[in-house]
Amino acid sequence: MDQMAVMDTLRDCVTLLQLVKQARDLQSQKKRLWVRPWLKRRSDKSVYNNLVQELSLEDHDSFKFFHRVNQDQFLELLSLVEPLISKQDTRMRKAVTSHERLSVTLRHLATGESKQSLGYAYWISPNLLSRIIPEVCEALYQMLHTSHLKLPQTEDEWRRVQADYNNEWQFPNCMGALDGKRVLIGKPAKSGSIYYDYKSNFSVIMLALVDAKYKFLYVDVGGAGRASDGGVWDKCTLNRAVQGNVIGIPPPSTLPYSNIVCPSVLVGDDAFPLRMNLMKPYPGKNLTPERMNFNYRLSRARRTSENAFGILSAKFRIFKQPIITSPKNISKIILATVVLHNYLRSKTPDEYRIEEQRGQQHQTGNAGQPEDAGAMRGLARIPRNADNDAKAVREQFMAYFNNEGRVDWQERMAPLH
Repeated sequence: MDQMAVMDTLRDCVTLLQLVKQARDLQSQKKRLWVRPWLKRRSDKSVYNNLVQELSLEDHDSFKFFHRVNQDQFLELLSLVEPLISKQDTRMRKAVTSHERLSVTLRHLATGESKQSLGYAYWISPNLLSRIIPEVCEALYQMLHTSHLKLPQTEDEWRRVQADYNNEWQFPNCMGALDGKRVLIGKPAKSGSIYYDYKSNFSVIMLALVDAKYKFLYVDVGGAGRASDGGVWDKCTLNRAVQGNVIGIPPPSTLPYSNIVCPSVLVGDDAFPLRMNLMKPYPGKNLTPERMNFNYRLSRARRTSENAFGILSAKFRIFKQPIITSPKNISKIILATVVLHNYLRSKTPDEYRIEEQRGQQHQTGNAGQPEDAGAMRGLARIPRNADNDAKAVREQFMAYFNNEGRVDWQERMAPLH
């Protein structure tokens, strides 16, 4: 009887081992699945090979709305990035074409649509999209930044920026408007509290310098959200370049129609310190009319940076909600949208008017203070002590704006040449 029991137990063990082997074989077969069957029909069924092709033939306006660039611009961008993003077919599957890679990336930037949703529309797996989008964004930045995100390096280049600020916004000697934003993100894996900011969000910090025509001159991206707003400018490479004067900043010059000599300056809000080359508003509420006038003139010049951010988020709606990807990829996305913004302002400035109006809606009308929306939040206003030399420069600008530089808004100041 004991022998029969042993035999039964052995048979049960063999049966169990066979079941385990079958389960492992089935799991192994699933892992060997290289391409899901429905993905093989991408060339016939995807949105790019159907809807996008029809839009390119029949509805050019919708094609532009879909990608945020028109057909000529799409093809120009494709010619620039194609050598960096094209892949070869293999025996196992056909590669996603460079046209599809650029199209799905622009669509992601334009809408913020999730990779899962885009994957079903373009018939591309979400895992592959997670590699395609950062790769294309990096290629766009690499090919465009040298011509469309260039910080002036000579006195002549800076003087052209200053002339634009005086002609457009009546603030002479201004080299650009500074602004910083916290871009909200999803919590990065295994990041702890590095990206957790003081407003209980996860964010990365973006600092930008903007010219008089809403184009970005400089962008610094990637500061972790835990960093204090007060230290953003202090640690910025632009700050070191300005302090060391290694970028050809013009020397102090006479303000128009006066004998007042002032240095070249940047303009910012209360998130930045007052320095001899960085002007900010007078603090407080009970200000004299002269100081209020200075604050108004400074806010007119500074709002170009607020408007630029508003235009950027109106054009690329990925900034309307927290961005869900790694911090490294978020930096690539932000830099790609910035160079595309500058590219479009250079190529089709007239077609940017709607986004410009939307960008101006980013203002509250109160001394240029921002009205935050979406995934872009302003930096905190921080009281700081300033040295007497910086205060003296601000006093000189204030005196100028209330005397020789006072502007009759019915008869604007004649442009400088």
